[in-house]
Amino acid sequence: QLQLVESGGGLVQPGGSLRLSCAASGIIFNIYTMAWYRQAPGKQRELVADITSSGSPDYADSVKGRFTISRDNVMSTVYLQMNTLKPEDTAVYYCNVAAGRGIMPFGSWGQGTQVTVSS
Repeated sequence: QLQLVESGGGLVQPGGSLRLSCAASGIIFNIYTMAWYRQAPGKQRELVADITSSGSPDYADSVKGRFTISRDNVMSTVYLQMNTLKPEDTAVYYCNVAAGRGIMPFGSWGQGTQVTVSS
C-alpha cells in the first residue's frame, strides 16, 4: 500500500530556507515521477515542482530559481529545498506520485507539512 509521509515544514522568516522531505513506501519508487504540491488557505492545490524517474526537474514559475527538487532512489525519498522564502509561499505542502510528468498523481493526499513564512 502506497504511503507518503511529508516532513520538514515550520515557521521561517522571509528570506529564510527550509528543506522538506517526503518518504514513500509501497511502490517501486525509482520508476515514478514525484511531485510537490501546495495549498494555501482559500486557494486550490497547485503543483510546485516535479522530478521524473530519470531525475529531470520542473518548476512552477513562482518558485523557479528559489526551490530545488531532488530525489534519493535508495531512500525512496523526494526533497524540496526552499530558499529565499516569501510570505506567499505559506501553504501546506504535499508530495505525490505519478506515472509521468503531466499525468494526474495517483497517491492519496496525506496530511502534508505546514510552511509558514512570516516575520
